[in-house]
Amino acid sequence: MTEHTSSGNPSRAHRPLAGSTRAAAPRARDAVPLAADAVVDVTLVLRRRAGLPADVVTSSENLTRADLGERFGADPADVETVRSVVEGAGLTVASVDAASRRVQVSGPVDAVTRLFDVDLREVTSQAPSGAEVRHRQREGTVSLPEGLDGVVTAVLGLDDRPTARAQFRLAPAASPTTSYSPLDLARVYEFPEGDGAGTEIAVLELGGGYRTEDLDAYFAGLGLATPAVRAVGVDGGANTPGSADGADGEVMLDLEVAGAMAPGAALVVYFAPNTDRGFLDALSEAVHADPTPAVVSISWGGPEDSWTEQARTAFDDALADAAALGVTVTVAAGDNGSADGVQDGAAHADFPAASPHALACGGTSLHARADGTVTSEVVWNGRGATGGGVSAAFPLPAWQDGVGVPTRAGGGGTGRGVPDVAGVADPATGYRVRVDGADQVIGGTSAVAPLWAALVARLVAARGSGLGLLQPRLYAGAAAGTAPEGFRDITEGDNGDYAAGPGWDACTGLGVPVGTVLRERLA
Repeated sequence: MTEHTSSGNPSRAHRPLAGSTRAAAPRARDAVPLAADAVVDVTLVLRRRAGLPADVVTSSENLTRADLGERFGADPADVETVRSVVEGAGLTVASVDAASRRVQVSGPVDAVTRLFDVDLREVTSQAPSGAEVRHRQREGTVSLPEGLDGVVTAVLGLDDRPTARAQFRLAPAASPTTSYSPLDLARVYEFPEGDGAGTEIAVLELGGGYRTEDLDAYFAGLGLATPAVRAVGVDGGANTPGSADGADGEVMLDLEVAGAMAPGAALVVYFAPNTDRGFLDALSEAVHADPTPAVVSISWGGPEDSWTEQARTAFDDALADAAALGVTVTVAAGDNGSADGVQDGAAHADFPAASPHALACGGTSLHARADGTVTSEVVWNGRGATGGGVSAAFPLPAWQDGVGVPTRAGGGGTGRGVPDVAGVADPATGYRVRVDGADQVIGGTSAVAPLWAALVARLVAARGSGLGLLQPRLYAGAAAGTAPEGFRDITEGDNGDYAAGPGWDACTGLGVPVGTVLRERLA
């Protein structure tokens, strides 16, 4: 056996972890070694004790967290093996959650780099938001020693570069806009009676924060009581309100849209660092919470090929857990058109919206009268554009077969079509919200995720149980060129490489909701 080094090239005692290869961050520079006393926190994702069958994921019979853990969580023997190897290498096991298959470990940088055979550097790079950030970076492949090989499926947190961007857009201050309150949009989209009472909406945030006084002022202006809002910190994340043009706009948009459209639901906000580890841990904490939420709203994402395969798979597995538990997860499809902001001339789908276990939410431009009558609704494309397209990472799901998902623009091949559903997202016809003491108009598919989350909360409250993965039921009756009942088809506009038309399309999915009809369909 050769002596172990931290070169990023596995010694004979280590084997490469599939899907862990990572390139340098965009415009990475000024690399220096980590401080000798630096401590690195890592999330290890373990294999399932048994595969999670598709019929369990799509079933209307929801599992309990205990059932999921006992049948499809981590095997206790695997947990003990991991604990033994990790502690023997000089690291500490901070926590274990066998149901979500996560083991949190922490240790000095030298011990961490030896255990996973990586070289960690501190660099400056460009975040998805465009800002320059300082962070840890690794390049190449993570390798696992005997005992972890075959048991651990993902190692997240070694590299803590920002992984996602908030999918919201501020309305241009100098241009006239049409804007709506969430109550206006509940009329436009014919939300069913009820307020979501007895349900919980979980909201994931990778930055920013909220101020209670802003929430109180906003909801009072709508004639509503401020909903119950609770903040949960994950991996050191916290409610940290800052400036309106930062992540606060995302947080307040999510809370004010969801809270106004389902005012009886409780809102729980999970704040986590903007890293692949933080994102996964926030989702897992929300999905496996007690009580189980009706729905999780996610307004953050990035091009699916900017994720490592191990992180993307771990996140998709957590979304599958959500479906099995009866939790619906609504996800913004992106605000940068069919290219998803990538400057390579190709089409790209946004993740996590591209996961077949997420309800992907696209965007429209809306003009409607005060009584809710729609005069025009087309694909949003102007000052940004709705994301949408065909995944290169996930195959075509069975429930999308026959609805007209095209081959991938520019690259051929087929895959999961994005989005599934839509709602207004154009900042020029956006949402009236309050952020950091100021009234603003904001758009983006970020707003559509909490809109659909609020609708799901109302549907779950009326039904009395979680809906889980909605797509098999939503797509029932759909065919190429034909939208199913419960949707108003959007047939005009494009997002770059894909155009809207009758039935499902890669701009607005099945269309925008007709809430009262969906309630009857899903009852």
